[in-house]
Amino acid sequence: MDLNFSGHVTRVVAVEEASQVGQARREALALAHHIGFDEIDAGRVALAATEMATNVIKHGRGGRMHLSIACGRGGLGVELCTLDNGPGFSLAQAMPDGYSTGGTQGLGMGAIQRQAAVLEVWADAKGAVMVARVYASRAARNVDMPYGALRLALHDEPVCGDAWHLHADARQVTLTLIDGLGHGLPASDAAQAGVAAAAQRGAAGPVEVITALHAGMSGTRGGAVAVASVEVESGNVSFAGVGNIAATLCEPTSNRGMASLPGIVGVQYRKAQPFHFHAAAGTLLVMHSDGLQARWNLRDYPGLQHRHPALVVAVLQRDFDRGRDDASIVALRLGDLH
Repeated sequence: MDLNFSGHVTRVVAVEEASQVGQARREALALAHHIGFDEIDAGRVALAATEMATNVIKHGRGGRMHLSIACGRGGLGVELCTLDNGPGFSLAQAMPDGYSTGGTQGLGMGAIQRQAAVLEVWADAKGAVMVARVYASRAARNVDMPYGALRLALHDEPVCGDAWHLHADARQVTLTLIDGLGHGLPASDAAQAGVAAAAQRGAAGPVEVITALHAGMSGTRGGAVAVASVEVESGNVSFAGVGNIAATLCEPTSNRGMASLPGIVGVQYRKAQPFHFHAAAGTLLVMHSDGLQARWNLRDYPGLQHRHPALVVAVLQRDFDRGRDDASIVALRLGDLH
């Protein structure tokens, strides 16, 4: 598998009243057409978006929907994520047609499942988080990849000063996260210059990638950068960071933070120091910008660590977004990308 993918900005749609269900549907349909879905597959995305948004209104006391482009094995898909303020529910109970807690026909969850390659739900006292990924009907059964990512602009601005890039081949997986200094267009320009350099550099160690980013981001306001590379066969992880990007290896019994050094890539930094780790298959690698608080711990969410990384990312963003800067977060399930 060869992969060279830069994350797109996540679209956020408020779903607080019935009229906004249509807006969620239109946004989902436009995203499906943007990635080349035909009318039938775009209709499947629209159906899933409509049912998910309707559930937020009828059962979840309002909330919002995140819409993202998902990168799969051999094709792109649409990721839909709803976050509501309701009492939550059991996915196993809600899945059979006919089950309802709101006096409806109880067909919505089954309809979503029939369209989606991935369907995950987390429910707690703060509400429910639902993630669905829809790929083209011609896609392989194993099209989905075990990663999750959100790239959110401050106050829904059209540009985002955070960015991320994922490169994978048969030997190595490399994840790069960039936080352009500040926010708005200058920060976005810096971040986009960085991901362009990462895409061009391809497979390399973290120090080499940061060196390439430093050259590529020269002339911009620069930013914080972190790069993690994972050897597919051995599970060895190399990490280097410059600036305030958080990176953690989440294992069943412990979390291991990975340290970054001071500086601004593209402007001035002393050096990038690589650190080396070994991570067993199934370990979750989580990296995020300082748009999220760093005081989270997955052990506070029993069972969440073992769920789809897209669900993990959505829950962490819900609970730890600072709300005063662009925010990006990426999680990879190590050992499973191939």
